[in-house]
Amino acid sequence: MTPDDTLLDILACPLDKGPLTLTPAQEALYNPRLQLRYPIVDGIPQLLPSSGIRVTPEEHERYTEDGDAS
Repeated sequence: MTPDDTLLDILACPLDKGPLTLTPAQEALYNPRLQLRYPIVDGIPQLLPSSGIRVTPEEHERYTEDGDAS
């Protein structure tokens, strides 16, 4: 999955139905509103509600420093 992948335009968080962003290392999709990271395993996003991993404040800053998400 790449930042310009059209799939990113249609994927949504299973909890709040909002958009997701690709993390800098492209290993996960991130919801900055809920501060949850969803892993990408073998190129397949794991978007079950139980797959969301709460991130630390430091990770949140790192994931949102280049964007305007909060």
